[in-house]
Amino acid sequence: MKKAIALTMLATAIFATSCVSKKKYVELENQYNDTRSTLAKTQLEKEEIEAKYAKIEERVASYNSKIQSLTDSNNNRLQQIEGVVVSENDKEKMRKALANVDPQELAQAKTLKDSMNLIVSYNLKKNLDNSLVGEGEEDDIKIDIDETVVMITISDKLLFNSGSARVNSKANPLLERLANVINSEPALEVMVEGHTDSQTVKPGAYIKDNWELSVDRSTAVIRKLQDDYGVAPEKLIAAGRSSYHPLTENETKEGRAKNRRTRIVILPNLDKFLALLSAN
Repeated sequence: MKKAIALTMLATAIFATSCVSKKKYVELENQYNDTRSTLAKTQLEKEEIEAKYAKIEERVASYNSKIQSLTDSNNNRLQQIEGVVVSENDKEKMRKALANVDPQELAQAKTLKDSMNLIVSYNLKKNLDNSLVGEGEEDDIKIDIDETVVMITISDKLLFNSGSARVNSKANPLLERLANVINSEPALEVMVEGHTDSQTVKPGAYIKDNWELSVDRSTAVIRKLQDDYGVAPEKLIAAGRSSYHPLTENETKEGRAKNRRTRIVILPNLDKFLALLSAN
């Protein structure tokens, strides 16, 4: 009897233990499923947030692109100032270039065109001073800026024989250096002026008078620059002044020698200068 009671109690205990374990299992399984459901929901929310963030980034990038486009458009927008068409970028480049110009010369610039001429003249004269005047030629070549136009005066003896319009071969190095400077600066036009003294041409000479001599000398220099040294002909202007613009009196040998000269007048072409600014 006692043995039967003991077995009954043991079976009850086992059954009770089995019921508790199954309940715990079901509870854990439910917790697991809840966790998986929460994780899936969280993942979905994360993907939705990432998608919204990506759209926000796309809109920000689009706005930044539009802002940059408007900025570039504003900088490149052409404005007419004092009859000269420039952009904001052009003006900024000009401001930087003008920082190198002599303040006294800059103070005399009253208009935008004056400022543009100063920039070209400053850069050109700097190049001429460094490369044009050869050893021993310092007294025969003079470089000046007159109202922002660069003028190079070359004595007669460096270019021609007396009474001749044929360029002397000893002038070739000088003309080559001059051509190199002209060719290096597209924003230029070059006028070559011939000047003579007041002495009349000898009767029977192949040249009629000083007008013809001055023009022929100018043309001879231009042909050398074009044919021998590759200067574009559309940049060149021939001019003769005869004896009517002397530097000094013609009564002495020294005075006449000073008046016989060729003047190279370098004129900035402002349209081409602006094109250069826009290209840099």
